[in-house]
Amino acid sequence: MTVPFNTLSIVIPVYNEARTVHQILDVLRELELVYGIGKEIILVDDCSSDASVEVIQAYATRYPGVGLRLLRHAVNQGKGAALHTGIREATGEYIIIQDADLEYDPQEYNLLLRPVLRGSADVVYGSRFMGGNPHRILFFWHSIGNGVLTFLSNMCTDLNLTDMETCYKLFRRDILQGLKLEEKRFGFEPEVTAKVARVPGVRIYEVGISYYGRTYAEGKKIGWRDGVRAIYCILKYGLLRQ
Repeated sequence: MTVPFNTLSIVIPVYNEARTVHQILDVLRELELVYGIGKEIILVDDCSSDASVEVIQAYATRYPGVGLRLLRHAVNQGKGAALHTGIREATGEYIIIQDADLEYDPQEYNLLLRPVLRGSADVVYGSRFMGGNPHRILFFWHSIGNGVLTFLSNMCTDLNLTDMETCYKLFRRDILQGLKLEEKRFGFEPEVTAKVARVPGVRIYEVGISYYGRTYAEGKKIGWRDGVRAIYCILKYGLLRQ
């Protein structure tokens, strides 16, 4: 059984990504989704201090047919806040989260869409830790941290995810827009996981994806403080159910 839909909304938080944002837009511009599904590309600039806005505006002028939507924060608020803005403005039947860097490959959207198009899933997570896809070898303690955070999240949600912290999360729009999301930084991941897990009858799937991780010298931003905040969010939204 195939259940096609019209539009996939791609929400991209942007903060000081002038060096790479045009590259991800090139991939999205050329990306063809199965069954002719359309793309709505929403970029939310979180008050970048570099030329990110200028790069995006120049790209939109050069490729007007892509239909980019650029939303801007007057004050830096955090990745989660940028996602809140993009999610609120999305109009497609499904929403996917995409970082503005090059760590994740949009060509794999069609992999995440498979359970949806079969009529089996409402939410699909892309796991960096399952399947035989390429995975850049980087930080040992980051991988341990991701495993601990996913384990703690699973304990609180009774899910069996392998990668709660993944960027690639695909949601049915009405479900995601129906959640009251609060976290303005990297706490978005455990919060949205805890809250979507409590949606009555929700069907959550996971598929293996590639991961082309960055070093800090290449622009990676998440740090140990965000890991501590993630633990707090797992307990707050998962265990205490706030």
